[in-house]
Amino acid sequence: MVAAGHAIAVPGNHENKLVKALRGKKVTASHGLAETLEQMATESAEFRDSVVDFCDGLVAHLVLDDGKLVVAHAGLKEDYHNRASGRVRSFALYGETTGETDEFGLPVRYPWAQDYRGSAMVLYGHTPVHEVEWINNTACLDTGCVFGGSLTALRYPEREIVSVPAEQVWYEPVVPLAPPTRDPDVLDLADVLETTGVDTELRGRVSVRTDNAAGALEVMSRFAVAPQWLRYLPPTMAPCASAQSDDYLEHPSTAFDAYRAGGIGTVICEEKHMGSRAVVLVCRDRSVAQSRFDAPDALTGMVHTRTGRQFFDDDLTQQLIDDIAAAVTSAGLWEELGTDWLLLDCELLPWNVKAEGLLRSQYASVAAAGRSDLTAREAVLARAGSRGLDVAEMFEQTTVRAASIERFGEAYRRYVWPTNGLDGVTIAPFQILAAEGQSYGERDHEWHLGISDRLAAADPSRFTTTRRLVVDLGSEDSVFEATKWWESLTGDGGEGMVVKPLANQIHGPRGYDAKVQPGIKVRAGSTYG
Repeated sequence: MVAAGHAIAVPGNHENKLVKALRGKKVTASHGLAETLEQMATESAEFRDSVVDFCDGLVAHLVLDDGKLVVAHAGLKEDYHNRASGRVRSFALYGETTGETDEFGLPVRYPWAQDYRGSAMVLYGHTPVHEVEWINNTACLDTGCVFGGSLTALRYPEREIVSVPAEQVWYEPVVPLAPPTRDPDVLDLADVLETTGVDTELRGRVSVRTDNAAGALEVMSRFAVAPQWLRYLPPTMAPCASAQSDDYLEHPSTAFDAYRAGGIGTVICEEKHMGSRAVVLVCRDRSVAQSRFDAPDALTGMVHTRTGRQFFDDDLTQQLIDDIAAAVTSAGLWEELGTDWLLLDCELLPWNVKAEGLLRSQYASVAAAGRSDLTAREAVLARAGSRGLDVAEMFEQTTVRAASIERFGEAYRRYVWPTNGLDGVTIAPFQILAAEGQSYGERDHEWHLGISDRLAAADPSRFTTTRRLVVDLGSEDSVFEATKWWESLTGDGGEGMVVKPLANQIHGPRGYDAKVQPGIKVRAGSTYG
């Protein structure tokens, strides 16, 4: 294939040892080399010479696609890319070890990929792995076909992994391919306190710093719901850049500009609900909760905050889950989606259900203090004016400030109303995160909000719909209409809107495009004067 121009190749440690052996040098005939030499002995001298020439002529590592892709048998550190020396060749063929041996008597490999920060993708093999995982833009494609694993390739630049299972175990491995298993109910402190990472489909391996993990462990251990219920912790929503106009703090134009810069042509503007972010895991019944999630209690689901805290006590939680499950049943979603459970990303209303303490300490107290102070100032200035003192300008300034503090109070009171248990509590789902065997990040936001509409139709007392508008960023008329829509929302007392790529997950040449925000919030933008 190489001679015909259909493939390119890099040498490995086995080819290196074979060349030495065929040249008469003394080598240890292990790992299949003895069998190879036995077969080569039956071939002609010309054939053996051609094998030596081919293997010895291979370049230790390849740099392809203008430096965007590096291929080496055992991988290659960034400092060695495009360099030629004995040390570089040795690393490319054999990798690097720590000088220690493991329980199987094999050298311990230095985890160079954990430290890799280069922009070039590095593909390698040498040490078999159970399955391909991305570690800092590197991937080992050796999945142990000879040991009964699989033969794996990668489509470049799509980063698509293609794998074919081995027909049989051709050679028993010294080290088991599959990682050791343990009781899934047993929590291991080393999982979070050692330097580790999370393997993701879209972003590869995401490293978690030890100090961050320790801080999170403290909070989650004390306040979070049982780990069986924790399937998703949402990030905070990014705000848009500050508006260029002095009349606005935030404006849709900055969000639209950000998405244009990211190559996004169509977005969806969603009404922003001023409540509390809620993640809802709802099971069809108790048997599903027990069998699928090993539920640690009698609940058939969970409603928790962005930080993993339970919203309500168990009784109210179960009542809310029952209402949600009934709506899912009424909407026919269990059958349509082929699942017995759903994971929803929602906003829970009203704001004061979870944020009453925040409202009292940071909003109501400010409004009350401002109202008390400015009312007293107005009275003093009015008396001073009645005595002939020139305080007209000061009185006007105080009146403007008093009006601003009233508007401030009105702004947060729009999102507050009395509740009794679950009476008055509603939820606004805006994304169906997952169901049995599938996630829905590839579905556009219109699909997700369509599901939300059906839930609201099934139980309008428990679900709130989300108004939205699809915007073509290449059309001035469409952008103008969206801006007027935002002005209408905020003018009626709404908090604003969230702008998202209509297509939902955005993929770039290296997978999920981290430069494009999944959502940008644009809040009520006019200043208070």
